[in-house]
Amino acid sequence: MRILIASVFILILLSLGSALFYLMRDKGASNNTVRALALRVGFSIALFLFLIAAHQLGWIESTGIRY
Repeated sequence: MRILIASVFILILLSLGSALFYLMRDKGASNNTVRALALRVGFSIALFLFLIAAHQLGWIESTGIRY
């Protein structure tokens, strides 16, 4: 489960990096930056929904705040 969550988080960061690359290269002239940012938002929402579903199904457990 940790590997899956970490890999999706890496995909989010790669999408953010590609958006920065397209922004610097194209100077905002093309839609590549918008597509990369939309993909990042999609990955983030999918990860959030997956975490909620995994918690509800008992695949992961919350540990609470440790002092």
